[in-house]
Amino acid sequence: MTTHDLALFGGTPIRTQPFPTWPRTTDAIRSAVLQTLENDTWGVGSQAITRFLTRFAEFQGAKYCIATNSGTAALWVALKAAGVRAGDEVIVPAYTFIATGAAVLMANAVPVFVDVDPETFNLDPEQLAGAITARTKVILPVHIAGNPADMDRIRTVAGDIVVIEDAAQAHGAEWNHHKVGALGLGGIFSFQTSKNMSAGEGGAIVSNDQDFIDACFSYHNCGRVRDGKWYEHHRLGGNFRMTALAASMLNAQFETTAEELKLRETNRKRLDAFLNDLEGLTPAKSYTGTTRSANHLYLSRYNREAFNNVPREVFFKAMQAEGVYTYAGYTPLYRERLFSADTKEYPWLEGRAYASLHLPVTERLATEEAVWLKQHHLLGTEQDLQDIMDAFEKVTSALQSDPKPFLDWSVK
Repeated sequence: MTTHDLALFGGTPIRTQPFPTWPRTTDAIRSAVLQTLENDTWGVGSQAITRFLTRFAEFQGAKYCIATNSGTAALWVALKAAGVRAGDEVIVPAYTFIATGAAVLMANAVPVFVDVDPETFNLDPEQLAGAITARTKVILPVHIAGNPADMDRIRTVAGDIVVIEDAAQAHGAEWNHHKVGALGLGGIFSFQTSKNMSAGEGGAIVSNDQDFIDACFSYHNCGRVRDGKWYEHHRLGGNFRMTALAASMLNAQFETTAEELKLRETNRKRLDAFLNDLEGLTPAKSYTGTTRSANHLYLSRYNREAFNNVPREVFFKAMQAEGVYTYAGYTPLYRERLFSADTKEYPWLEGRAYASLHLPVTERLATEEAVWLKQHHLLGTEQDLQDIMDAFEKVTSALQSDPKPFLDWSVK
């Protein structure tokens, strides 16, 4: 394969047709929404919401569920219900979406960033003990890309410290044959547009702890308490409730989600096997305790040295020209302006030198190595997957055989 064959330099692209769209509109979703519009209340007291709470708890193998209007709201509610107060510290991985850290700040607490495992992109348990202080209130691991964090080691290191799972991307994922979410005190999920279960926006909290879920109920429902009066408010909560229309959309997805989990898993294994034999790209690994990944994203690592020092961003452009959209993903969370700018708005962060923090694995993944592929690429036909593999092979082969055009292109 030569550079002249690449679409980036005028050749014929591997793929011109779009991959399966996401999210999908189905007859079941349309029917469920119409049923709610015509026969149910649209908010508090809705049968659709009640049904969703039961079904999602069962789907995640938990006793209880609270439905919220976003995953970010679910994070804040869960942290407050877990007892996080002003000035407490919450340990979070540095490689994750902004909401994981922002929710800590919203709770007037202090995010403590910990580096990640280079092979799984998850919170590195080996780095965890050194981050714990007398002020640590919660450890908040993220099941990145739907691939479970090492919950056994995290819980062992945590001891008596509360563990809340950020499972925003991990619907249906399993750790040692147990669904994630209720492996610690509780866990949160997101139903934002890109998620494997989607209502456009929405979130949920699951738990096996009655006191915790009752506190979640209060914080997400204007400070009300179960069996209390409508105008009786015990906590500083907000209206973070899910709408009945969102619940209806999600109720219609339980059966399809189970089938999609299987399809993503099958296609991810095929892609893993292919990339393991392809020099220069390494698929993310799972811990031995992982019995199912949700495969919300397909993550791999780019080895610049294997490609004659051609920058990763040029690889992205070449792949995109072939019709397969790969991209970089997250930046280090502590490099976001929210945490590195003047902290006058957040005086409890004074003295936290986020700007000088250096977590080498997170920074290497974010700036040099991480290659993301969105989950809908794993929901197509065998030919769809073959096109992805063909694009990877076409681009990497050209990078290795004739890097000069790429290097010249990168400095234009």
